[in-house]
Amino acid sequence: MKAHRLAAHATGLLALSLLAAIPAQAQGGRWTPAWGASQMRVDGANADKLAKAGPATIRQFVRLTATGKTIRLRVSNLTGTTPLRIGAASIGLATTGQSSVAAPVPVRFDGQAEVIVPPGADLYSDPAALPVQAGADVAVSLFFPDAVTAPTGHAAARGTTFLIAGDATRRTTVADAQGIGGWWSLSDVEVQDAVQRRTIVTIGDSITDGYGIADNSNARWPDVLARRLAAVPTTRGFSVVNAGIGGNRVLLDGLGPNLMARFDRDVIARPGVSHAVLLEGVNDLGVLTREHPVDAAAHQAIVRQITGAYRQLAERAHAHGIRLIVGTITPFQGSDYYHPGPETEADRQAINRFIRTSDLFDGMIDFDQVVRDPARPDHLRPAYDSGDHLHPSMAGYRAMAEAVPLSLFTRP
Repeated sequence: MKAHRLAAHATGLLALSLLAAIPAQAQGGRWTPAWGASQMRVDGANADKLAKAGPATIRQFVRLTATGKTIRLRVSNLTGTTPLRIGAASIGLATTGQSSVAAPVPVRFDGQAEVIVPPGADLYSDPAALPVQAGADVAVSLFFPDAVTAPTGHAAARGTTFLIAGDATRRTTVADAQGIGGWWSLSDVEVQDAVQRRTIVTIGDSITDGYGIADNSNARWPDVLARRLAAVPTTRGFSVVNAGIGGNRVLLDGLGPNLMARFDRDVIARPGVSHAVLLEGVNDLGVLTREHPVDAAAHQAIVRQITGAYRQLAERAHAHGIRLIVGTITPFQGSDYYHPGPETEADRQAINRFIRTSDLFDGMIDFDQVVRDPARPDHLRPAYDSGDHLHPSMAGYRAMAEAVPLSLFTRP
């Protein structure tokens, strides 16, 4: 018995010595996502700009939803086919001047300024001391020493992003910058020991991604929801991450990987996620008949497949202790992009009926009821229509956020 006690004592001393060797910032601290974006391959004119820029810095601005004194970045090469070299990185509080940042703080990786991100991988930075408040805008600058020919990022930042020649990560102002749009190789900004202890991920398509809002307005419905949560003492402990992708579908790849393929990475893999709010399916319905009509069997199949996918997502969320809240699909009759017919509207109604009556989910938000036109329920209300009869206006997004019962997040 005495030998056992001595062995246990020795083991304990070894554990304590190993713990002492770990930097104090790495011991214990709990991380909360303060901002995030779903990663995908970025193509088009902005990607061409980056590829031709040579050694260059991307300075991107994001709004945080958590408060704390220490941050870390998660950088991404998710869609890359070759290693991505980041030569330097920094973060700092944004100032009122366009493209300006107050006293950029260097961000390191295993103590080094440079890091190689393997193809298909994400990497965390070391913790960096930077006091931040929920609602603050920060600038994250990443220096790419090599041409980036297959960039990972999020094309629809709906805000100001800059491309600067050379390493500008330590500069406060960049008068020589050119606008590029999007977020690049930046998956998350996390805060250690934040005031906010739980995270809500809103996951969906362009309606969650905020199509149609004014740049830098932060007027997406998840943005408005985050401000509502922060204003109420009982929900002030939640941060919000927007995992919307424009054009995204539940079942098939489109713009970005399909919802079933990305749910684990965008929701489950983030630390501290307690709730996911899902609003997706309109693109699956719209694409089905966009080019030509389909038969009744195809309509029945799409309803069965989408509702079956919802079941799978509920199982996966619940297996990780995450509550899944599902929103009804909003109207899109009159859309010139999809030109849906009565059969597509019947599909939408069938899926919404499933959402409203199923006992699989931990809550339901009736976005359809909020934004539909009482006179023509298969259309968006005119005041909430951006003009394309598919995406809500900024007033519509605000109405959606204001209709979310905050009690969904405080139920025991």
